[in-house]
Amino acid sequence: MPAVTDGLPTPVASFESSRDLLFGVAYRVLGSVTDAEDIVQEAWLRWDRVDHSRIADPRSFLVQVTTRLALDRLRWAKARREAYVGQWLPEPLPTGPALEEKAETADSISMAMLVVMETLSPLERVVFVLREAFEFSFAEIAEVIGRSEAAVRQLARRARSHVRERRIRFRQDRDVRRRVTERFLAACLGGDLEALLDLLAPEVILSIDGNGRRGVARNPVEGAEKVGRLLVRGLRRVLRPMGAAESDDIGSGSVVDVNGGPAALLTAGDEPIAVIVVDVDPVTDRVTRIWIIANQDKLGGVDAGRRPGTYRPIRAAG
Repeated sequence: MPAVTDGLPTPVASFESSRDLLFGVAYRVLGSVTDAEDIVQEAWLRWDRVDHSRIADPRSFLVQVTTRLALDRLRWAKARREAYVGQWLPEPLPTGPALEEKAETADSISMAMLVVMETLSPLERVVFVLREAFEFSFAEIAEVIGRSEAAVRQLARRARSHVRERRIRFRQDRDVRRRVTERFLAACLGGDLEALLDLLAPEVILSIDGNGRRGVARNPVEGAEKVGRLLVRGLRRVLRPMGAAESDDIGSGSVVDVNGGPAALLTAGDEPIAVIVVDVDPVTDRVTRIWIIANQDKLGGVDAGRRPGTYRPIRAAG
């Protein structure tokens, strides 16, 4: 009879104790909540089928399986994203204050960081995630991805250099960012161009993921005037629920916690319309980057208010 831990067979307990880690690795590698959950489920199915008596370190085994599955999925996703209509942005991940208090952890899943990591090669991204977000040793990463330690070090150097050149170079104060997000949301919903221009940095860049929806800008929009007018004139038109009339209001908005910080959630009735994430210059308190995720397929987790990685039950193999 197998040993039991907290009422669960030891293999299940081992998997459950590593579940958050596995989801964290998969999400950072893929930038997709849905794909990360699929990977964790597949990792469970593989774990359920192995001879556990031959596994000396369950955590290492599970990380290796999850990382390799995520790497394979990322290579496939890269090709699909190249054919994506418009701009592809990461899927928002609901988070909470406990995570946001851990600055390094929050930074590793921020929208800004995930967007930058999209420019890495699949292997560079995996190495960067394991090394920078989870502090795996080069030897451990080498075993996970099946490369030499020297090759892993080279991949890590390239990834760090690439990210350093493109990432935001300051850490933002959470309270300031929340206040700016609230003001930004109010100005957007109220169609107040003057208020928006007061908030936007002159060099602000707006990116919208609308999954090919008609009227959604398919390339980044730059400059306060252009961005402000697009938000005022176009937000109601391009982000209203499908089938709504031109005169219909786009609904309401609230500030929620996603990807380790505050974001604006637009809703109409009980349906999410978009998540808006902004980056704020801590010197001027002005918005420098705006990401709008309006692809309905990416908003289910935010709409349900659930914690990804925990609500899908483990399914036994067979």
